[in-house]
Amino acid sequence: MIRFASLGSGSKGNALLVESGATRVLLDCGFGPRELARRLARLAIVPESIAAVLITHEHADHVGGAARCAARYGWRVHASFGTAAASRQLEGVPVHRFDSHTAFAIGDLEIHPYPVPHDAREPTQFVFSDGASRLGVLTDAGSITPHIVAMLKECAALVLECNHDAAMLANGRYPPPLKQRIAGAYGHLDNGQAAELLRAIGSARLRHVVAAHLSEENNRPELARAALAEALNCTSDWIGVATQNDGVGWLAV
Repeated sequence: MIRFASLGSGSKGNALLVESGATRVLLDCGFGPRELARRLARLAIVPESIAAVLITHEHADHVGGAARCAARYGWRVHASFGTAAASRQLEGVPVHRFDSHTAFAIGDLEIHPYPVPHDAREPTQFVFSDGASRLGVLTDAGSITPHIVAMLKECAALVLECNHDAAMLANGRYPPPLKQRIAGAYGHLDNGQAAELLRAIGSARLRHVVAAHLSEENNRPELARAALAEALNCTSDWIGVATQNDGVGWLAV
């Protein structure tokens, strides 16, 4: 069995806890040691029980607390070759580098990284497996590729970026260059793009879908839920939302 929980998701910090058997890892660490420990305590988890942190890319909301937490709690740090080279916050930190197309194992977890289009050096997202079930994560990508669809096709649970509502972003107060970056092919998925991905994947295997990385300025949970629910032909309350402050509690597959 795999279980997972978000400690927080958004532009102010990201961290996803994933566990199988005796193995517990963190995907991204955008929080410092004190804040991370506080968020873990809500789940009755101590930081020292985490074996490793996997970094998706070098942006501060994903890597900002990784080095300090790894040093304090004894975690191993894993990142793609490009992310390790591009991240100043990982300078001087022992990093286990991986190829973004090559699977590897950490204890009881199989880790399947895959490359995504995002404005970073070598950004990766991940599928986690215990050999029976698969959890897919896609939180920072500007567009959907056939490879992304193929990687997520067999997943029983998805943590899926719904960064913005296209109309809210277009009519909002962000300056034009920032709007273009967010909505571009290397920016962030909007609700409609996330829904299209779900349609491409199909719902036959899915037991959990969690909308993540919602913009506090350009999206609302009810809009993300409605878009994903329509794609899956389910009720909106079946869709989870990982918020910036509270994340989302334990879910199991």
